[in-house]
Amino acid sequence: MKEDLKEILDAYAGAGRDQLIPLLQEVQDREGYLSRESVAQVAERLNLPASKVFGVATFYNQFRFNRPGRFHIQVCRGTACHVKGSAAVLAAVEQALGIKTGQTTRDGLFSLEVVACIGACSLAPVMSVGGEFHAAVAPDQVEGILQSYRRKAQDDDAAQ
Repeated sequence: MKEDLKEILDAYAGAGRDQLIPLLQEVQDREGYLSRESVAQVAERLNLPASKVFGVATFYNQFRFNRPGRFHIQVCRGTACHVKGSAAVLAAVEQALGIKTGQTTRDGLFSLEVVACIGACSLAPVMSVGGEFHAAVAPDQVEGILQSYRRKAQDDDAAQ
């Protein structure tokens, strides 16, 4: 068991099923996603079947089951973003990266998530990359935005 996971589970010693969601949230916050191993360990800690833990986790769209990319992309699909064309932005991201929502590129550089509202309605349509907001994004700007993060990754790698 990973040390981080052990530390989290130890903090929930004696916890019951009422602590399932907070425990899953903490595991995901630390690991970036819920791995099969972490789901199994949470189930064991709470004395629940792994299928029950997985069932609860899949019910809520806040949980991810794939390792996020180095740059996690969130495309807002809230009302303001929808009206301003976020569906076309999402399609442009999927096409440029060759992945669908919930997936990570093979090189591990990008992952993609759709969010119901990113909380920046006046900037619609909004796309967040690694927590950095891009406002009033048009589909033809997507490739340039992604290229800037590819360059950033190369520069970061070269500096190490």
